[in-house]
Amino acid sequence: MGKLLVTLSLLLLTACGEAWNNPYVPDALDENTLYSAFTDRPKHLDPAQSYTEDEAVFTGQIYEPPLQYHYLKRPYQLVPGAVLKLPQPRYFAADGRELPPEAAAESIAESIYELELRPDVRYQPHPAFALDAAGAPRYLGAQSAAGRQMISDFPEQASRAVRAEDYVYQIKRLASPRLHSPIYGMMAEKIVGLKTLGENLREVVKTLPEESWLDLDAYALSGVEVLDERRWRIRIHGKYPQFAYWLAMHFFAPVPREADRFYAQPGMRAKNLTLDWWPVGSGPYMLAENDPNRRMVLVKNPNFHAETYPCAGEPEDQSAGLLADCGKTLPFIERAIFTREKEAIPYWNKFLQGYYDASGISSDSFDQAVRIDVGGGVGLSDEMQTRGIRLLTSVRPSTFYMGFNMQDSVVGGLSEAAAKLRQAVSIAIDQEEFISIFMNGRGIAAQSPLPPGIFGYDAGEAGIDRKVYDWAAGQPRRKNVAEARLLLAQAGYPNGRHAQTGEPLVLNLDTTGGGMGDKSRLDWLTRQFAKIDVQLVVRSTDFNRFQDKLRKGAVQLYYLGWNADYPDPENFMFLLYGPEGRLQGGENSSNYANPAFDRLFARMKNMDNTPERLALIREMQAILHQDAPWVFGFHPKSYTLAHAWLKNRKPNEIGNNTLKYQRLDGAARSAARAAWNRPVSWPLLVLSLVLLAAVLPALLAYRRRERRAGR
Repeated sequence: MGKLLVTLSLLLLTACGEAWNNPYVPDALDENTLYSAFTDRPKHLDPAQSYTEDEAVFTGQIYEPPLQYHYLKRPYQLVPGAVLKLPQPRYFAADGRELPPEAAAESIAESIYELELRPDVRYQPHPAFALDAAGAPRYLGAQSAAGRQMISDFPEQASRAVRAEDYVYQIKRLASPRLHSPIYGMMAEKIVGLKTLGENLREVVKTLPEESWLDLDAYALSGVEVLDERRWRIRIHGKYPQFAYWLAMHFFAPVPREADRFYAQPGMRAKNLTLDWWPVGSGPYMLAENDPNRRMVLVKNPNFHAETYPCAGEPEDQSAGLLADCGKTLPFIERAIFTREKEAIPYWNKFLQGYYDASGISSDSFDQAVRIDVGGGVGLSDEMQTRGIRLLTSVRPSTFYMGFNMQDSVVGGLSEAAAKLRQAVSIAIDQEEFISIFMNGRGIAAQSPLPPGIFGYDAGEAGIDRKVYDWAAGQPRRKNVAEARLLLAQAGYPNGRHAQTGEPLVLNLDTTGGGMGDKSRLDWLTRQFAKIDVQLVVRSTDFNRFQDKLRKGAVQLYYLGWNADYPDPENFMFLLYGPEGRLQGGENSSNYANPAFDRLFARMKNMDNTPERLALIREMQAILHQDAPWVFGFHPKSYTLAHAWLKNRKPNEIGNNTLKYQRLDGAARSAARAAWNRPVSWPLLVLSLVLLAAVLPALLAYRRRERRAGR
């Protein structure tokens, strides 16, 4: 009986201890570990191949390209990353003469970028750098992979300084036919000699065994040159100022030849011992654990060079506490653990319990997290405010739109009648209602292809599409349906019927399942067209068939979206540039071609951000408002929640290397977790008493029998 009472006492004491639901095993790094989650497993971590947002969460911290974006300033500004200063391109004519910086774009045959590496940039520890006593690679040979499953199975690891040749080696990797880099096609048209290198390598690999090492140092790239250990030169065809933005992407981060050779050894690929699985970088963090179906772990790179937190930003950053760490050494966080969460509800519940430091807001949890007032203002719910949670919002550099096929005999063409038909449809589709119903208000109605934060975007009255909106009471107000019906009549379709034949106007929308192809959204869209007596026929298909129809111009209406590669108006306006038509293999899915717009685009695309460029952009937008090749849809908003103990968190929709700036108050997190996850011990107490009441009579009877038997 004494033992039973001791056991019950221990259970009750345990119930008074720390939370039972903690999913982590606390260790020495716990208080300075960021806990986050991911939904989709990363497919590529090789800097030549990776291109998706879920991969950038990791690659952005592991690799360090030459340039980066200022963490706090908006609009986004490029600043040095691994290099000492921003490169200033020099321009040359076809005869080799150097041209002045203000030279006309058409006179420039080549632009030359020279970059100089910081002297203190080093790679993370890795077995590819380990050397034996003779100075030869420690792990190089036919049996190097034997008995090893992960990088930590190699006991010796070393490092070395990053060199200019490593950046050149990575640029060559973009042309490797084995890697299928998503940017090779574009860069082959920009970097001198890259296309020729790609063609040569395609022939070379035909003669090599499938898994043999392709030593890229053996093949020349005429447009990229190592000047010395820390300087290299890149030659670009013509003038292409947007190339600087590419230098802030992981595609142009350094890759050491030693790592490429190390991973090319026999047996490595079969064990996922590849750069695509175990990256080698010089960034602030390195990958310590890779189990993409369960969790990914980043730890601080002990060799990361000196860098400090910024001391300047936007005016409101000071009051938001975002400048409190001015001048302090980066990174702050020692480790980041990312756990895969396939379902939104468990993710959300763990965030509320304090086991994740930040979270997005799914549609299931939106009403619990956010309150929208009668004026459309967004704020946190009382529950979130009580917990000290902050709401961080930003407009993504993205645009979603419904396009018209400008080659179509009904909705296409540049005639006044066709433009009025498209304008009528643009007015009828109530984007504000769509954002409210289907996006929980997380978006702003688009007035043009350009989202906020991109040069050329005009806020307020100056930026509205006056064919679709009026300005009233200090905000844009969509024109009423009567005006849309009038435009449709002027286009030759009074009451939605052809003026001569009386046939109803029937328009066809091609779409895929999910997103805009969701039934509830399509039903809503059908009702929007019905407001102007136009019949909408939805033609659903699979993704591959949809893309094929776009390539062939076999659509009438379609829905698409675009995410910026870099924050420049050229990266949006090219979607409507005539020579970029889908029928010519480009990205202009509407096959829109207006000579006036095309002339302005050709002048604007290679200009610096000057008042002259802004004037050209405004002219281009006026043409688009008149021609209406798109129904301008919306720019989505990101909503993120962050706990009070996570410091220096500012939304950054372009730069991916944001982990190094964030800081944790681990003690505050531990206290909050303890308060929010206190074990409820009274049910255990009641259960114990019930168990005791049930067992005690039997125990007493047993003791009495024992005593009688002993007499």
